[in-house]
Amino acid sequence: MNLELPDQMTELSLTEQKTEARRLAFAARKAAHAAGQGRAAERLAEVLAPYAGKPLAGYMPMRTEIDPLPAMAAHEGQVGVPVILGAGQALRFREWSATAPMVTGDFGALIPETGNWIDPEVLIVPLVAFDRRGYRLGYGGGFYDRTLEGLKALHPVVAIGFAFGAQELPEVPIEPTDQRLDFIVTESEVLSF
Repeated sequence: MNLELPDQMTELSLTEQKTEARRLAFAARKAAHAAGQGRAAERLAEVLAPYAGKPLAGYMPMRTEIDPLPAMAAHEGQVGVPVILGAGQALRFREWSATAPMVTGDFGALIPETGNWIDPEVLIVPLVAFDRRGYRLGYGGGFYDRTLEGLKALHPVVAIGFAFGAQELPEVPIEPTDQRLDFIVTESEVLSF
């Protein structure tokens, strides 16, 4: 547990709790990013190894997010990255490779300029904060929660949170729509739920 929440957190509304948790986690992530991610991508590749051949969706790191690209590039099978279709919608995933021509998508994330859509069975999920129950705090748009819920209704899905250990909270504020992760991988450990 790296982040300490203020004692008055319980007096805040759920929305206020999430806002304060994000503020603390962004600061911790920025400091961790500056220190480097160590073996995090190798740990992630090890967790992904049993899923070789299954369609994988990762993400293009932005700002101080931990970088999954080496593990994505090493995956044996289709790899996609998220494309935001619009507010309130689930994500879609466009096929990606390390040599794919990229353009800037919504929120500034890079997306493949063209390519086939893929239906992932394994997702590397970015996050702002996480806890040891397997819950994550995202950016607040609900994109991954909607996406995971929809994919799980179609077929089994493995959701892997990827973060710096410094982003851990004692307990992430959650609501009924929040989807639990199957794994969380950091530069120092792998948590399985």
